[in-house]
Formats: sequence, C-alpha cells, structure tokens
Amino acid sequence: MTFRLKRMASPRAWKLPRKGTKWVKRPAPGPHPQEGALPLLLLLRDVRGVAHSAREASEILRTGQVLVDHRPVKDLAHGVGLMDTVSFAAPLNEHYRILKDRRGKLILVPIPAAEAATKLGRVRRKTTLPGGQIEVTLHDGRNLIAPAKATWRVGDTLQLELPQQKVLGHYTLAPGHLAYVAGGSHVGETARIDRIEVKNSPQPNRVHFAEGFSTIKEYVFVIGDTTPKLSLPEALDR
Repeated sequence: MTFRLKRMASPRAWKLPRKGTKWVKRPAPGPHPQEGALPLLLLLRDVRGVAHSAREASEILRTGQVLVDHRPVKDLAHGVGLMDTVSFAAPLNEHYRILKDRRGKLILVPIPAAEAATKLGRVRRKTTLPGGQIEVTLHDGRNLIAPAKATWRVGDTLQLELPQQKVLGHYTLAPGHLAYVAGGSHVGETARIDRIEVKNSPQPNRVHFAEGFSTIKEYVFVIGDTTPKLSLPEALDR
C-alpha cells in the first residue's frame, strides 16, 4: 500500500483544489472508507490552516493538541469522516464536527465545547454473539453490546457520550423524525421522514420525506426526533 495519492485522483468528498502539488496524503485504513475520510494532515494544513507544512502538522499532533472524538490522535494519516468531532486545545480552543455540504464535500462545522463530547452513530449492522448477546456496529466502526431490552435496529441512530461510548439517546428511523441526508442528489440536506418504502426486490429500500423527495435508506442519518441533536450550519439548518 502506498502512503500517497495523486491529487487529481483524490476523493471528490475532499474540499481540495485539483491542481497544485502532484501528491496528497492517503488516509490510513480506519473506520471510514477512503472516499469519506480526510487525513488529519490535510485537515490541519489545507482545510483549517493551522499548519503550513507536514512537519508543522506533525508537531501539533505530537503534543496532543488535536482530539478526534475526544481522544488525542498523533497520526498524520488518521482519517476523519462523517459525524466525527475534532477539537483543538489551547490557544485555539475550537471544536468542530465533520459533515457534508450540499456538494458532498466534507466540511468543518463549529460546535460548542459540550457538544464535542457527544456523537451520533448510525447502526449499520447487528450480529448475534455466542451466548445470545446482540452486538451492533455503527457507521464509524464502533461495536457496542446492546442491553437486553434494547430495540436498536439497522438504520437507527445512537447518541454516544465520548470517549466512554455511553449511550445517551436512541433515535429510530421512523416517520416524523428529523434526518440528515449523507449521500445522493440531496446530500447535505435535512428533512423530516414521511414514510419508509420497503422494496420486495433487489432494489434498496427508500425513505420518503415530507419535503417532497426521497432517497435510499443507506443515505439517511436520523439526527433527532423533533429537533436536531447536533449543530448544523445555517445553510443546512431547515
């Protein structure tokens, strides 16, 4: 595996100019797919601008000034993706959440310090373990053991306390709930779920919204019941 990508071949979700240096940092294997993971080097140098070179970025990470999901990360290639929180220690004291804009580009959304200690995770898979316990895998690769009476289903969202991963809330993929669209032609929009269409065919199930459009279930990320449980930029907050 190489540790770099040609800039012209970099993922379209990266908000980087296509022209410039020939090579860019490749994200290390991690919880997010390469197409949806932005290496910390590019975030620090090209997006946020707190470093002017890879050496400066490496020094910032080495001192533990950057926290991803409330844990210090020191790897320049560590990829951050959808719903991750990124915090900068003093003197910046800034906190951000990774979301997508209306063009599908990964962006930094400023959030309060208290919100950086929580995260929303979409249930991607459920597995029965030996002994009958149920394990759920979230969209960012986290694995949690479901309590005996939990009704977590694929497509639901869990609100976690970081870094302990304590579950603070459970939001079902159900009519009336507020959702964020993470892909497709309506990426970056927030809308209220109207109904869920189950396909009796190889086609993916679709979610229809009160705003008059629909998308496949995989792109729908529930972010609350009546109000969003995370800060959204004004351009996305509807």
